[in-house]
Amino acid sequence: MSEGSREAEWESLDVPKQRWLRSGRSPAGWPRSLQLEVGVRVVFPTVLVLSVYLLFAGHHHSGGGFTGGLVAGLAFVLRYVAGGSMELAAAVRLRPPAVIGAGLMLATVTALVPMLFGYPALTSAKWQAHVPVFGEVAVGSNLAFDIGVYVLIIGVVLDLLRTLGAGIEKRELEREEREGLLGRGEFLGEEQEAEPDAGRHRREGDQR
Repeated sequence: MSEGSREAEWESLDVPKQRWLRSGRSPAGWPRSLQLEVGVRVVFPTVLVLSVYLLFAGHHHSGGGFTGGLVAGLAFVLRYVAGGSMELAAAVRLRPPAVIGAGLMLATVTALVPMLFGYPALTSAKWQAHVPVFGEVAVGSNLAFDIGVYVLIIGVVLDLLRTLGAGIEKRELEREEREGLLGRGEFLGEEQEAEPDAGRHRREGDQR
């Protein structure tokens, strides 16, 4: 790699891959708002961090995998409201069924593993470790179950947005197309009505 190409690559590392707002409408026809889209992209990471906090705090305080998953799902709902399915696809590259399957498998395996050692299902084990900065940290095996539920809820929300949202977008586009055709038909009708009137006035002028 030459020195010039290295400098060009270094200068383009922090260049955004896409603009905040490409156009007034997304390729799928979804109306876009600059203020809403920028605001949602700023809030989106904060909501995800809050959902992770609820996930880890659920063992001793309010929260857990289900609550954290719902909060994370709301973050993706905000992205969908801001830019439609294109914005949601930019935020999540994985297919929702794969996310649902991963979360369900993790939760199921965590629940059934204790049975291999003669314990009832969902039996929780606890480990303690000394972390230099945080001190004594206790980790329970039920955290893996909460993570599975967390991922499962996110996958369900993404799947709902993909299926139900696609129907809403399709109906919206069909309605706009009908309105556009109706308006074009009225315009053509006015032109057709205007042409005979112009011809009649021309004939009357010739007769005079």
